[in-house]
Amino acid sequence: KNTKVLSIILGGGKGTRLYPLTKERSKPAVPFGGKHRIVDIPISNCINSGFNKVYILTQFNSASLHMHISHGYSFDTFSGGFVEILAAEQTFEHSGWFEGTADAVRKNFAHFGTQKPAYYVILSGDQLYQMDLREFLDNHIESGAEISIATTAVTREDATGFGIMKVNKKREITAFMEKPAANLDINDWIVPDESRTAGATKGKDYLASMGIYIFNAETLYKVLDNDSTDFGKEIIPAAIKNHKVQSYIYDGYWEDIGTIKSFYEANLNLTNISPKFNFYDEDKPIFTHSRNLPSSKMNNANMNNALASEGCIITEATINNSLVGLRSIVEAGSYLDGVICMGADYYETAEEKEENKRLGRPSVGIGKNCRIKKCIIDKNARIGDNCSIGHTGKKYEDGDHGIFFVADDIIVIPKNTIVPTGTII
Repeated sequence: KNTKVLSIILGGGKGTRLYPLTKERSKPAVPFGGKHRIVDIPISNCINSGFNKVYILTQFNSASLHMHISHGYSFDTFSGGFVEILAAEQTFEHSGWFEGTADAVRKNFAHFGTQKPAYYVILSGDQLYQMDLREFLDNHIESGAEISIATTAVTREDATGFGIMKVNKKREITAFMEKPAANLDINDWIVPDESRTAGATKGKDYLASMGIYIFNAETLYKVLDNDSTDFGKEIIPAAIKNHKVQSYIYDGYWEDIGTIKSFYEANLNLTNISPKFNFYDEDKPIFTHSRNLPSSKMNNANMNNALASEGCIITEATINNSLVGLRSIVEAGSYLDGVICMGADYYETAEEKEENKRLGRPSVGIGKNCRIKKCIIDKNARIGDNCSIGHTGKKYEDGDHGIFFVADDIIVIPKNTIVPTGTII
């Protein structure tokens, strides 16, 4: 019996809600957790579940993603596994960009078909979770469904932000509603007691779509045989009317990290004593591109609830509730609190540092005696000595402010930015 599975990770569009982190890279390539990138999460879920044929669909700024994937994921010749990126391409049939998630999958059928899969697993490229997709597939096959949708239980107030599923006692999905307004009475959408999971939380009475789907191959070809562009808004609601659609209820931690605020909070949560997302699970490693960097060096530094990736040099600095990414340099007397520092792509040589001095330009990293709070510092930023960021108590409007950017009161220093000595933000 063919149980061949093809996994498709949707790379997302322009990533405007994560701007300026997506200014020069696609959303899946945004660094996460110090040394990983967001896309490592869904890829690792696939590999850990034994699904080793993975396509990533993308169309914006995909160069850094291509580099990361080609350096990070190579399978031997015997396993038949691969992780490949399919960027929007021009062909004789279609000249344009992907118009939406469904359109992206439809336009790539020519590439997928050669694998002759029996099932397609469709995943989102910007979510944080560890799911056994094999169990999800077994559940799908057992239920006899044509489509299965992974769902998570949410409260009534959270329900306004999701597509909500109505299920019967057999967990079959009977109806779908996109983002129900807060004042709408949806009591008849409450999950029936028979369908609740063992770990169900009180008050979380509604099922939200996680945007993770399994399709029987022929069903996917059928439901995409039209002009609909989006899975969540068009394909799924229409499919519920004509196909057997099953809900798979997932109890674990799941977080959508598509906005600066949720991205910032999910990263900082990793610095807690027991974080919600477990990078330390021996059986479910999160893979990434291995860089052969040296161990991090702490010279008389004070670090509390902090993560330091490889290759950092931190000297006489205090770092609290923060993440310090690859090759981060933090100089003496600096104080970081609630900071995500993404690090650097290279080390500067002694000559380059001399040249920086001569030009009055800060070196890559964080200079001396800086005080930085509630801030995301993207890669290769140069922050001069005696800078103060996030301490003025001043509220900035969301948007671009020259050398920095603000979203939800979080200050973002974009990639390659130079913050001159003595700057106060």
